[in-house]
Amino acid sequence: MLTGELESQSLPSLRLTDKVWQALQLMNDNHVTHLPIVEGDKYTALISEEDLLQADNDNDEISALSQSFANPSVKENEHFLKAVQLAADNGLSVVPVVNEDGELVSTLVYTDLIKQASGFMSLNDPGALIVLEIDSHQYSFNEISKIVETNDAQITQLNTSTDPETRLMQVTIRINKPEVSDVLASLQRYEYNVKYFSGEELYTNELRSNYDNLMNYLKI
Repeated sequence: MLTGELESQSLPSLRLTDKVWQALQLMNDNHVTHLPIVEGDKYTALISEEDLLQADNDNDEISALSQSFANPSVKENEHFLKAVQLAADNGLSVVPVVNEDGELVSTLVYTDLIKQASGFMSLNDPGALIVLEIDSHQYSFNEISKIVETNDAQITQLNTSTDPETRLMQVTIRINKPEVSDVLASLQRYEYNVKYFSGEELYTNELRSNYDNLMNYLKI
């Protein structure tokens, strides 16, 4: 899904001649802490509520705060995850989307992006989540997939990341099977370190106890 294809809320944009108090009121009315500034149709900058509150006078034009302007944005032909990353890295409540001519196409709200990301990762679908921690040179998608499939399950989503401190790879997988004790047992047999897991429902104490007993048995 590209950013230009996402449905967006109808958010206002600001002009350099708008007053500080007007910009703050628009942010409050739309429950955001950032708004884009445009000149004509061209996207100029993104201003934050924090920047506006630094103004000496609420009646000042926002152009007086130009030293605080930043212009983060994504292109309309970029994947929407680029917008998620931009918002997360910069603490943005909205992300401007521009075309090749620098014109403002839409303004995406971060909460809507998170909902889109949730759907993209199938987080609302029945299934389970498993996080493995392994040495990067030991990573094998084929082996992990084979282990999962031998337990009558399939991987529906897989992401990898590397911890900058330990240099260990974290492999996050979603499977289409809510009950994961058999998958976990198989991963443990192959000496995978399961850092975290969750099923569609929380394990009961009895089920968790049985799983722990199985793990202890396998270690003998």
